[in-house]
Amino acid sequence: MAGKILVTDDEPDLELIIRQKFRSRIKSGELNFEFAENGAVALEKLKADPTFDLVFTDINMPVMNGIEMIEKMLEDHMLEKLPVVIVSTEGSKTRIEELFRKGVRAYLRKPITPEIVRNVVKEVLGDYDAK
Repeated sequence: MAGKILVTDDEPDLELIIRQKFRSRIKSGELNFEFAENGAVALEKLKADPTFDLVFTDINMPVMNGIEMIEKMLEDHMLEKLPVVIVSTEGSKTRIEELFRKGVRAYLRKPITPEIVRNVVKEVLGDYDAK
């Protein structure tokens, strides 16, 4: 079974890191990635395709930020349990605690490495380890 991950970030760095770490799984079709440049586009993709297994999102993005996106996901019974991982430069302890109360599964502080991404995907999704 192929896994499906949505990456939401207005900067291409996260996409490049994920593609680098999971390139063999992407090529083999074991892991599929979709990308969205802001929370509004991500919500459209999530509502159009309910098969995503995990969402990576930045906090600070134009149009709709990551926190607003998470709040909208919590209002939708089809999306409220979808695991979300925050990847952000913001490191406020208060903000991080607030996000965990909203159900965020992990919080990664930028810059991140491919190994950090692999570890978080494995932690949240289990057997989706990168090859």
